[in-house]
Amino acid sequence: MSKKVVTYGELMLRLAPPGYYRYVQAESFLATFGGAEANVAVSLANYGFDAAFVSSLPKHEIGQSAVNSLRKYGVNTSYILRGGDRIGVYYVEKGASQRPSKVIYDRAGSSVCTAKPEEYDWEKIFDGAQWFHFTGITPALSENAAASCLEACKAAKKAGVKISCDLNYRNKLWTREKAGEVMGELCKYVDVCIANEEDAADVFGIHAANTDVTAGEVNREGYKDVAKQLTDRFGFEKVAITLRESVSANDNFWSAMLYDGGECYFSKKYAVHIVDRVGGGDSFGGGLIAALLNEKGPQEAIEFAVAASCLKHSIEGDYNVVTEEEVIKLAGGDGSGRVQR
Repeated sequence: MSKKVVTYGELMLRLAPPGYYRYVQAESFLATFGGAEANVAVSLANYGFDAAFVSSLPKHEIGQSAVNSLRKYGVNTSYILRGGDRIGVYYVEKGASQRPSKVIYDRAGSSVCTAKPEEYDWEKIFDGAQWFHFTGITPALSENAAASCLEACKAAKKAGVKISCDLNYRNKLWTREKAGEVMGELCKYVDVCIANEEDAADVFGIHAANTDVTAGEVNREGYKDVAKQLTDRFGFEKVAITLRESVSANDNFWSAMLYDGGECYFSKKYAVHIVDRVGGGDSFGGGLIAALLNEKGPQEAIEFAVAASCLKHSIEGDYNVVTEEEVIKLAGGDGSGRVQR
């Protein structure tokens, strides 16, 4: 029987101009669906886990289309509430060369924002579960969503479920002060913390020495100290930090570090030519959770997570539609991209 993983967050309608068109040029938009925790659920379902996504969506046809987008990949959607007036929307304009990608949110008052904490039956949701995952995006959406996150964490702890959180700071959703206050409370329940180069600084004021992410400079020793400070403050079992060195909007170097409270483990570094980078961090989270649930050692776990995320950068849309075999092959060193016949 496959292990059960629960994720909670918002599933949005994603609208994107075709190709590299800018918003002001576009006469049509490609409609797909995505959202941080939903993206993680899709990854885990593709790896063979019983992945359940918890959220709230309107009862209309667009809400149903969102649910169907998850069912297509085998995600358990039975815990999704159906109510509220609207689905959150986000627009993404794909960057190129020195022009960055741009995201515009239209998600205020969405179903997941207005759903009351008591509407979720967390005891039932966590029945038989081994793992719970959420991100810092969800509690930023509304007071209701933040309260639901806290209730979920308490219920997960009571049920003996491991909890992971991707800090995922979004300055378009809340202030650093509010993020630090709310996430500081939620992180007391977290076992595995996931962050990128900037999250720890933005949310908790913990900075990596000699690092400038906008200049593409990442200092490994500085991130060892960040991971240790996070662990000292919250008692995390593990801290994973993704390390993105941006050459341009199209080309990045991609690697990560896993700290287990004693040692730091660094992955190999990939030169990534980007097709679509949205969901890159979520695919890393999904890969890390899968590897840890499969009881991989720290080095093998971080290699699997980074390889999974490396592949996501080559795939259009939010969802990382890759198999476990494809990830293992890349993590094992086969990154040639040669045609498979």
